[in-house]
Amino acid sequence: MSSSGDLFFSQTGLDRARVERLAADALKGADDGELFLEYRLSETFAFDDGRMKAASFDTTQGFGLRAVAGEATGYAHASELSEDAIKRAASAIQAVKTGHSGEWAAGPRGTNVKLYTDANPIDGIPFDAKVKLLADIDAYARSRDPKVRQVSCSLAGEWQAVEILRPDGHSVRDVRPLVRLNVSIVVGDGDRQEAGSYGAGGRTSYDFYMRPETWRAAVDEALRQALVNLGSVPAPAGVMPVVLGPGWPGILLHEAIGHGLEGDFNRKKTSAFSGLLGQRVASPGVTVVDDGTIESRRGSLSVDDEGTPTSRTVLIEDGILKGYMQDRQNARLMGMAPTGNGRRQSHASPILPRMTNTYMMAGNSDPAEILASVKNGIYAVNFGGGQVDITSGKFVFSCTEAYRIEDGKVGASVKGATLIGNGPSALTQVKMIGNDLKLDAGIGTCGKQGQGVPVGVGQPTLLIEGLTVGGTAAAA
Repeated sequence: MSSSGDLFFSQTGLDRARVERLAADALKGADDGELFLEYRLSETFAFDDGRMKAASFDTTQGFGLRAVAGEATGYAHASELSEDAIKRAASAIQAVKTGHSGEWAAGPRGTNVKLYTDANPIDGIPFDAKVKLLADIDAYARSRDPKVRQVSCSLAGEWQAVEILRPDGHSVRDVRPLVRLNVSIVVGDGDRQEAGSYGAGGRTSYDFYMRPETWRAAVDEALRQALVNLGSVPAPAGVMPVVLGPGWPGILLHEAIGHGLEGDFNRKKTSAFSGLLGQRVASPGVTVVDDGTIESRRGSLSVDDEGTPTSRTVLIEDGILKGYMQDRQNARLMGMAPTGNGRRQSHASPILPRMTNTYMMAGNSDPAEILASVKNGIYAVNFGGGQVDITSGKFVFSCTEAYRIEDGKVGASVKGATLIGNGPSALTQVKMIGNDLKLDAGIGTCGKQGQGVPVGVGQPTLLIEGLTVGGTAAAA
């Protein structure tokens, strides 16, 4: 299966010319739309409590047929790749075309950029070797410290081939690998138990993650976090300066700010950033970009799910709001250009404007200088779950690794810290930006309207002047 073109026509029995005619007939009278063909292989292995707990393999295929007319979208999908199924889908989307503008949208520009390998990671490594990897991780973790009580690890991979057909005969193909390794460790001392975890992945093969130096480093990091948490004290509570570490803490930026910069929320004026283009929305020095063009990154795509090449989109530049992340429909309705952010979870999902790799650019401050400037605050290094209200920008995030800052020095680790604030307000309270930009290790999955897609986040060390910290100890 060397290409999506071979796959969908040579190997499925579909006739390309007939399918192209079906798509053209189905979308006649619409403003925009496409036939999205997908074939996906995926597998997961889960090792827990000293033994293999689960192993799965799945093959999915199907198509999604979309007609766009003004603000309306007609969408039909099926897991059956046949001409009859496409004809039935065409009938289902007819009603939406009554509101068309009469002008067919020009297709996306072409690209020869390829950001990742076509190789299928699932076929590249034998089944037994994947099982052995997880057993080796378990044994190594338990040998590292007598406090280790439980080890959970998993390996996941997928290979997705897509072809996007437009009624004018324009066709875009992409083959997308994706892998992820995750390690979680529970340590204990008497009655107390704490956990730590580490994960990594990207659009590549398993080879890198099979190397002992790679997976041992993942185990060591998960164990380090768990032992740090085992010695933690109750988190303080109150409004105080917060220093966010580099890399994965960019998930707060992603959730509290990134979603509010997606085109649909701004077109509908339900975002806290609606109508603010060209205005200051953040402190000077704050530059935020969404970049789907970084080679082999988890959130990267050579083309989005509408066939538009991804791009490096500057959202906020030196504190000024410069743009939004756009799919084709919202861009057209807003009089803007699509940015390659039209994404879907699968052929069964409609297109939504979504983030790819979203991060804040580095500043000029030394991280040690940032920490030294704080008399009494929190240093948040890793995050778990969070909740965000897109309309208001209000967020709540739990810290999985955090420390007290006292008189400019990093002190005791704290347990149970939550950060509470407002995304747009937090942007204006950024006081120092580190010179240590770091992207996450490749673990992000973003949810929106029930769809999950792989994403990346990142940021440098960052000082926010004042956030509400929820904890169980009184603030000093």
